[in-house]
Amino acid sequence: MACPNCRTRNAPDRTLCVRCALVLDPGPAPAVRPPWWRRLLRRRPRSAPAAGTRPRRGWRRPRVGLPIVLVLLAVGVWFALPYLPGLFGLAQQETGTPEAVPPATCRGSSEADGHPAAAAVDGFNNRYWAPKEAGGGVGEHLECDFAQPVRLLKIVVFAGTSARQDEFLTQGRPARITVELTSKDGERAERTIRLRDQAGQQTFDVRGKGTVRARLTVASSYGAGEKRRTAVAEVEFFGRRE
Repeated sequence: MACPNCRTRNAPDRTLCVRCALVLDPGPAPAVRPPWWRRLLRRRPRSAPAAGTRPRRGWRRPRVGLPIVLVLLAVGVWFALPYLPGLFGLAQQETGTPEAVPPATCRGSSEADGHPAAAAVDGFNNRYWAPKEAGGGVGEHLECDFAQPVRLLKIVVFAGTSARQDEFLTQGRPARITVELTSKDGERAERTIRLRDQAGQQTFDVRGKGTVRARLTVASSYGAGEKRRTAVAEVEFFGRRE
């Protein structure tokens, strides 16, 4: 590089002249040609129109990435169309508020006088079902049938004789209940729920698809005694009718 002041030749990497210490200006770096893929996607600069003329709308080359994304999106929607109604229905069932699905009939393994199985599903928690024999009530059960298959989501249980605390302890209360669900295809699913020894509503997630029958069997109880029966004030079912 020649110094513009003293014309002394300097190495190209120097910034000051070796003789007069003038700041050397190497000038702009040589342009490097970009690779082909950058040249393909690069938008060419538009020339400014001359003063007093109306610019013409020329054809603009579309970007390559956007059409590819739109094509892939359209293909995905096309293949997903047959499954969209099922997905929306499943999302509604999982996220929507379940509705009450009362059983058509309910029977007990045994019934004490004045306390039939129907009292456990009549919508009132001041009447109760109790088995005929006193004691722990282990093995006694309620069996409820639905008029049409339901997608069961939750079960609400009012244990004891009433939701009122002063009447709750007058009889035994179930501590564990085994819930057996039977589907319209005859398949059975079983789950054991654990209840707290307290008056009032207790809610459990019990799920079953196409359920036509639910059997609730007492597995253990609180406050069992020779003259005390295990009582259930109310059982409510929530889900979706199929």
